[in-house]
Amino acid sequence: MIDQLSGKRGLIMGVANERSIAWGIAKSMSDAGAQLAFTYQGEAFGSRLAPLADSVGSNLLYELDVANDASFESTFKSLSNHWNSLDFVVHAIAYSDKNELTGRFLNTTRENFKNTLDISTYSLIEVARRAYPLMMDNGGTILTLTYQGSNRVTPFYNVMGVAKASLEATTRYLANDLGPSGIRVNAISPGPMRTLAGAAIGGARRTFKHTEINSPLRANAKLQSCINKNATKCGAPRLAARSALGASHSLDIFELLVIFCYCFC
Repeated sequence: MIDQLSGKRGLIMGVANERSIAWGIAKSMSDAGAQLAFTYQGEAFGSRLAPLADSVGSNLLYELDVANDASFESTFKSLSNHWNSLDFVVHAIAYSDKNELTGRFLNTTRENFKNTLDISTYSLIEVARRAYPLMMDNGGTILTLTYQGSNRVTPFYNVMGVAKASLEATTRYLANDLGPSGIRVNAISPGPMRTLAGAAIGGARRTFKHTEINSPLRANAKLQSCINKNATKCGAPRLAARSALGASHSLDIFELLVIFCYCFC
């Protein structure tokens, strides 16, 4: 995999800390030779991101509020001042009020419903629209993260399940729009992992325990084992990649690199 992404440029969105799936992808991309830029929201996340970005040789960090159009405009204008093209974007952004990720879905509030879908789903459309001018000449890849709660009731996942279902539909429509320009749009579902975002879900420990008991390898997926070792070492055995036509195929988490490499050929 070394240097297979040499000369490629990618924007990573949604790194919360070193345990984030987005960071695992970023590290793998960097190890394969890609140049990276990052976005973050708020000073606290920025301070966590800075040393991670530095460790992969990146000083391109942009504060971005995905619920604010002016913030989008500023971020992508600044990015385009540094790079005149973009090869891939990793969209790992989702949010919901954690107080509504417990109890009954029936009690979802209108405000949180709108906010959850705005940040978790609509932001992908805005990202694609802003990235398109930087990808239209040479093609590229836009990758987002989803979860099986999109099509199967998962305890306490509640409105995030609705947001992920919407995200997957958005992925298909964007893929149809951008495919003729050589831009691929895919959603990857890595399964439950012990991340900061996952910890916000009520009953997360029970979900991890259920996966540990029932997955073929009797373990949850672990970020570092997936990055640093053969993909078959991962606890969760497979990932689902949903493409433009809604078809799915299986791949190991480390094969995210292969997806990107294939897309750039």
